[in-house]
This record gives sequence, structure tokens and C-alpha cells, in this order.
Amino acid sequence: MFIQTEDTPNPDTLKFLPGKILLDQGTLEFKTKKEANANNLASILFEDQNVKSVFIGKDFVTITKKKNVDWDSIKPKILSKILEFFSLGESIDTEKKSQKKEESYNKEDSKIVEQIKKLIDERVKPAVAQDGGDISFVKFDKGKVLLELRGACSGCPSSTITLKSGIENMLKYYIPEITSVEAVNQ
Repeated sequence: MFIQTEDTPNPDTLKFLPGKILLDQGTLEFKTKKEANANNLASILFEDQNVKSVFIGKDFVTITKKKNVDWDSIKPKILSKILEFFSLGESIDTEKKSQKKEESYNKEDSKIVEQIKKLIDERVKPAVAQDGGDISFVKFDKGKVLLELRGACSGCPSSTITLKSGIENMLKYYIPEITSVEAVNQ
């Protein structure tokens, strides 16, 4: 097995591609060692004290390191852990799904929310997945769209530009009721 790595726009985050499907649907994110205890791969990766977060997508693992260390010193250890995990035939525990409370909307706003989710799923998610991240709809309130940035996108220096110049402009173009787009975790 050969694991490729790709840089992401976030210099503290690296994307690892093991060349196989990891999750049939959804994503998993672990921001602390405690959260990672619920997942077999994430808990192994958090054994390295320099790992800040682990994000698992359909066919990649994105790891964010702590700022005080460089990739050259930790990348070989992380590659080794991932390689060993998959060489043993392990599959990823998928139990940790976010239990988000579903907002309720009036009939007019429900149609807008449906359009927003469709645009995010079809036009935005594929692009941010290429950079090792994910983006999720959180809420629509009085013209404001709230989104959650995950994986490489969370804390990325260029995420504000992407959010405002890219996503906000696109959503406003298709849905005139939208006045702004903001990240809940930037």
C-alpha cells in the first residue's frame, strides 16, 4: 500500500490519501484526543502529541498539526501509523456522527434552505474536499447563512476569502434573499 500526501491551503494541515474509500457517507472530525478515543484510527493518530485534529473524509484523512512543530519531523510517524492501520485490514469506526439539532423554518425559508443545501452539496463540497476539508450548512436566519468549516478549511488563512469571495457571491447570485455568509468556527 502506498499513501500519497497533498498540501492544503492551510499550512498546518496535510491531506493523506490511502487510495481507498474510507467512509461510504459523511465525514468524521476529532478536535481533541478525548473525542478521538471513540474512533480507532483517530485515537492512533492522536498518540502523536503534535496532532491537533483529525478529519476523515470519503477517501482521505486530513491532519492538522500543532503550530510549534514542522511537518518534516512528524510526517514519517503519521504515515507509518496510517500505513500500519490499513495494512492490518482495519476499517474505520463510523459511530461518531454529529448529533446536530435540526432547525425548523417557515415554508418560504424552508425552500431557501433547501436551495442553499443543494448548492453547497453540489458546488462547494467537492471543491473543499479536494483541499482536505468540508463545509456544512448550520443555519439560515434573516438573510444570513451560517456555515461550519471543517478539516483543512477550519483555521485556514484563505478560508475567509473563499467564504466571502466565492461561496457568498455564488449563493447571493442564485438566492437573492441571502445578505451574508459567515463561518461559525473561524
